[in-house]
Formats: sequence, C-alpha cells, structure tokens
Amino acid sequence: MSAPISALPGARFDGLAHIEEAGLQGMITLRGDLASKPVKAAVTAATGAKLPALRQGTQGKSGMALWMSPDELLLLCPYGEVGAVLDKVNAALGDAPALAVNVSDARALFSVSGLGAREVLGKLCPVDLSPEAFTPGMIRRTRMAQIAAAFWMEPDQSFRVICFRSVAAYAFDLLKDAARPGASVGVY
Repeated sequence: MSAPISALPGARFDGLAHIEEAGLQGMITLRGDLASKPVKAAVTAATGAKLPALRQGTQGKSGMALWMSPDELLLLCPYGEVGAVLDKVNAALGDAPALAVNVSDARALFSVSGLGAREVLGKLCPVDLSPEAFTPGMIRRTRMAQIAAAFWMEPDQSFRVICFRSVAAYAFDLLKDAARPGASVGVY
C-alpha cells in the first residue's frame, strides 16, 4: 500500500505573501442539528473545543471545529488520528440523526501568511477582509475565482484555505498570481 501524500507536496511561493501547501490534514465533515446535545458532544469528543458560533472556528486541545453552514461543521485533527477521532464522533452521536464523514483525502489545504495575506485573498474572494470586518477565528465559505473554497484566519493573522483536492493546482496558481511581486493594490 502506498503512503498518503498531500495534493501538492512542497508547493510554495513567496511574493506579497507566503503561499504554501500545508500538507496532510485530518478533516471530518459533521452534519446534523448543531444545537443538539449529541452534536455538541461529538465536537467536544473530537476536538476538545466548544461548538463554534456562526462563521467562526473554535480551537480545542486536540483539534479545531469550523462552522461551515447552519447544519455543517468541519472538524480538524491530525491526519494520522482521523480514524480514531471519527470513532469518537460516532460514539458521541449515538443514534442521533447526523452524519460524520472523513473528507481528509478529498481536500487540499493552503497557508497564506505575511503582510500581504489579506490583499491576496481579497483579490480572489468576494469577502470584506478589512481588519475591522475579518478578525482571527472567523471563517468564510465562498468562491475563490472559479472554485468553491473556505478560509479562516489564525491568531497570527495568517490564513488557511481549503478547497477540493481536484482543483488544488488551480487554487495554488490563483494564490501565486495574486501574490506575485508588484501586484499590490494597497487596499489592506
């Protein structure tokens, strides 16, 4: 059996911002009634975090929970532990009407950091990324040019961007183009 690899291993670019493929990441989509006790228990069991508020992420001891829609969360955990974490989620859910699925190998994850990170994403996504409107812990599920993507801001003001693995090369090229030297528009 071959070893798992990320979508674009080692891909990186430096310009207005540092763009880097972030490697393998455990990801579990959890769908259900976010106000229910079993879903809240599943989030805590998986990540140690509380249920995130609308368009927010919460960090726990063992992972992160990201709000994706009114009935969907994305749970992040170490890639090598996703099977065990999924078992914890399913045990916490019991017979509640909910769905938890490992989507780790169906997604690609990028890091966008540096002084131009807001500007790079602002060129590609229809989201107000001004420091007053978009702060650490916030997440948006949106379009990045022609593809579906989601991104959130870390406490250090860097961003993590998730897209489908099938469009990872396109996403990386978009980010590189928006970050190329001399492409600053000075909005943020």
